[in-house]
Amino acid sequence: MLKRINWSAIFTGFAWLISLAGVVVLLSFINVKKQTVKCTDVKILIPGADNFIEREEIDAILKEDQGVLLGRNLENINIHKIEKKLQSNPYIAFAKVYVDMDGILNIEVKQRQPIVRILNETGQDFYIDNDGLKMPTSSNFTANVLVATGHISEVFGSRVDTLHTKLARDLYKTAQYIKKDTLWDAQIEQVVVDQQNDMELIPRVGNQRIILGNADSLEKKMNNLLIFYKKAMPQVGWEAYKTINIKYTNQIVCQRRDSTEIARNLKRLSKMDSVRVQQRVSDSLVKDVIAAAIKKTPVQTASATEVKRTEPRKPEPQKPEVKKTETKKTEVKKVENKTEPKKPVIQAAKAKETKKEENQKATTKAKPVLSAQELKKQKEAREKEIRALEKQYKTQQN
Repeated sequence: MLKRINWSAIFTGFAWLISLAGVVVLLSFINVKKQTVKCTDVKILIPGADNFIEREEIDAILKEDQGVLLGRNLENINIHKIEKKLQSNPYIAFAKVYVDMDGILNIEVKQRQPIVRILNETGQDFYIDNDGLKMPTSSNFTANVLVATGHISEVFGSRVDTLHTKLARDLYKTAQYIKKDTLWDAQIEQVVVDQQNDMELIPRVGNQRIILGNADSLEKKMNNLLIFYKKAMPQVGWEAYKTINIKYTNQIVCQRRDSTEIARNLKRLSKMDSVRVQQRVSDSLVKDVIAAAIKKTPVQTASATEVKRTEPRKPEPQKPEVKKTETKKTEVKKVENKTEPKKPVIQAAKAKETKKEENQKATTKAKPVLSAQELKKQKEAREKEIRALEKQYKTQQN
């Protein structure tokens, strides 16, 4: 009879009974503790980089709903009511409130994460978060998200609302896909809805419109665009096409830009950007070269000028006045003025000339009177010597 008793089940039930009794005792102890423990501090945690709501705003909500919390008994604080009040805020997606035995009230707040900003045709401005719910814009913070403009009929009726039109849901799907992909998140900056309700993507790189159409087969369309970027764009250039139509899943239709328009854009770019940059670079290089030349060659320029100044002048051609001279002294003086005294050849000629003059004086003393023929011969010899000296001086100068 004892063998048929299931002792394992009895022990399991007994363990559960003890555990339940322990929980009841613990809860009763906590309840008693709450009656005596007072709130000593309020800790608010707001994770994330977005700051749609600040700590001061949460403090204001708590004060408006519960009054002053510090110094109040924990059993008099309704944490469930606080959670509902915080979650009613349009910028808060989830709120968790709990207390500990040290009297600290902990509040954890999770903000809504917008993925696209809508500017509809009536002028309304609002966000769509990652859960597909509309949320208002904030004066405290502006999210860096995709912007959708154009013929959008979706309106913002209340603080938290779902999407009502198919176009708004397509915008939400497109923004969600772009947000998940790092390449498209960096490349696509705006979505424009045209009059046919086709979505057009505006890229950051490239001056063309990408006609997406609707959000059907979105992944396949974006894969086709990626292949086109990798294979076609490097061949034709980023300015070759005006529109890239990827609304058809099996093909890509492109509209080429006019060649004159491309040339005009390139010409405008070269004039406004390239020439200015080159001019600035060339000016800086020229200034650097001039500054370096001024620092390096002050002595060389001075020496060059000195050489030019000390260079002897070329002798003037023989004037007929020399032939007309009558006295010997004047002829000797004219020759001396035309030649530089520092040159060795001229000094030798001068010494020779003085010797001849002394000899002539001696002869004049011995022979006081000379015939006309002898005077003529002396004059011709003297002129011949002068011409020889001038010729020798010119060869030295050359």
